[in-house]
Amino acid sequence: MAGKDPIISGMAGRYGNALFELALENKAVDAVKADLDRFDAMIADSSDLNRLVRSPVFDADSQLRALAAILDKAGIKGLAANFLRVITTNRRLFAVRDMIRAYRVLAARHKGEVTAEVTVAEPLSDKNLDALRDALKSVTGGKEIDFDVKVEPAIIGGLIVKVGSRMVDSSLRTKLNAIKIAMKEAR
Repeated sequence: MAGKDPIISGMAGRYGNALFELALENKAVDAVKADLDRFDAMIADSSDLNRLVRSPVFDADSQLRALAAILDKAGIKGLAANFLRVITTNRRLFAVRDMIRAYRVLAARHKGEVTAEVTVAEPLSDKNLDALRDALKSVTGGKEIDFDVKVEPAIIGGLIVKVGSRMVDSSLRTKLNAIKIAMKEAR
């Protein structure tokens, strides 16, 4: 299963697949996903944690000690915590976000959901998320939609939505670049 999809291939895909199979055996797919989502959000929100995760300067023991405190404070236990400890011991913590992404894909596929990667200039309100979910449901044949939302102010406005191999880029940055190119060609 790990080699069929480019997002779940390679080292991160193998780790994500192994965790998914363990979670499936233990009937803990949703609990593990919730814990991994919480840890991923913590990495995204903290530059210090991001540096700890990605930097090769920290040895495995230092990372393990810091990780233990973080997991305890966040209340992350069970399979997800053990998984994070194992990848830290194996010096693979730098790829944890890719592993989490691979796990999300497998969990969504298992539940019959589709994951939509959405990039926006500022956080979406619940009303806008619901409207986007409804629009994407009609495109995907009524499948449940799981969102992976990234806030990227550089797109200025609008949004970029990627579902599977399809992508719609309605960002203001892309539209301005198209106008700029058209004006250069008109000269």
